[in-house]
Amino acid sequence: MTLPPLLLLGCGKMGGAMLAGWLEQGLPPETVVVEPHAPAVAAFAGRVRHVPEPGAIPDGFRPGAVILATKPQEAPSALPPLARFAGEDTVFLSIMAGRGVAGMNALLGGSARIVRAMPNTPAAVRQGFTAAFAGPGVSSEHKALADALLGAIGECAWVEEEGMLDAVTAVSGGGPAYVFLLAEVLEQAALSQGLPADLARRMARATVSGSGALLAASTEDAATLRVNVTSPKGTTERALAVLMREEAWPALMREAIAAATARSRELAG
Repeated sequence: MTLPPLLLLGCGKMGGAMLAGWLEQGLPPETVVVEPHAPAVAAFAGRVRHVPEPGAIPDGFRPGAVILATKPQEAPSALPPLARFAGEDTVFLSIMAGRGVAGMNALLGGSARIVRAMPNTPAAVRQGFTAAFAGPGVSSEHKALADALLGAIGECAWVEEEGMLDAVTAVSGGGPAYVFLLAEVLEQAALSQGLPADLARRMARATVSGSGALLAASTEDAATLRVNVTSPKGTTERALAVLMREEAWPALMREAIAAATARSRELAG
């Protein structure tokens, strides 16, 4: 798909990662980025038009999509000036956590076509996972454009109910933090067994990243890959006997995801 000119509100880590992916796909230079902090846009100088606030958007500019990548708490002041772009011809793509479609639409004048999405941080290396929900009035053309935009930073899937995004936020949105925690505790466990610090860190990072690459490349499910590593009566089997106790990883992960899902619902009001 040929990308139309876009309007990007916010060029932080996620907004910047998305913009970099779109530029790789031939994003038109007419694209406008609204970002008050100029250094955040410095890497894109000459490839997009940067303005510090919505009032500086050129009068005749009509984006094919408006991407809402600002902080959720800034939405009440940041969204109303963009209401002039709401209508049948433009889709709003929001990656603001905790901001529901109805609430955003109210801030945009009531006639916006909104896709709400939850990407995760591996988008920075084009390996993200995003789940998206199409709000009322979103056409098949709008959805196709949103899918292309989200596909530029990794894999995209669609959900039929907006409420599912709370669980998506808990699992996928926070998932990279859980994986990084695994690398941390694996490193600490290596240190506790007397391994040198440099070796412990290199080994933990390479093991986690390499296992993720293997999982991504394999057609087998995670459980099968786990079994493939586990020799009967071997060292891995002994370790898994501890980790897979019902009160250990299985229960703790369910509890963690439930807590994160509940918090997402609280933030959404």
